[in-house]
Amino acid sequence: MRIVSGKYKGRIIKPPKNFRARPTTDFAKENLFNILNNNFDFSEVTVLDLFSGTGSISYEFVSRGSQYVVSIEKNFKHQAFIKKTIDDFGFTQIKTIKTDAFRYIKTCNEQFDIIFADPPYDLKELESIPDFIFEQEILKENGWLILEHGDKTDFSKHEKFKEQRKYGGVNFSIFVH
Repeated sequence: MRIVSGKYKGRIIKPPKNFRARPTTDFAKENLFNILNNNFDFSEVTVLDLFSGTGSISYEFVSRGSQYVVSIEKNFKHQAFIKKTIDDFGFTQIKTIKTDAFRYIKTCNEQFDIIFADPPYDLKELESIPDFIFEQEILKENGWLILEHGDKTDFSKHEKFKEQRKYGGVNFSIFVH
């Protein structure tokens, strides 16, 4: 796994072998960030990375110039890895918090330009994530929620759904506030 573009392009991210997260593939990340690059100035966006896993999405945003990223991960080992990687790479723009994503959303008093969520594909609350985020009003006007999910989930009927992109087994549903 690597950072695919920006200032830190090519930097390798090596989670421990016993890591249980399913990281977004480099191919899917590269394509997603090409779409984002055409719609956002990374230096002006604030980002919330939910279910961060390895933290690779947070690192990608910082590599491309984002000044403020909040990385949420509830697994102690995963969050410790993110913290270590932040320290090793010198990423002062990332704030990592060890907590449950739903608990964080419920108590969050900030708004973000982009929210990226990569929950486990079999998470029972998966389909409720867009409504929950929009109800909590943590996405800025014209902001995007990007939800990574498997093939079995279809968000196309959601009122704030913009589009879906598929890269291999990775699906991104994009919602706009």
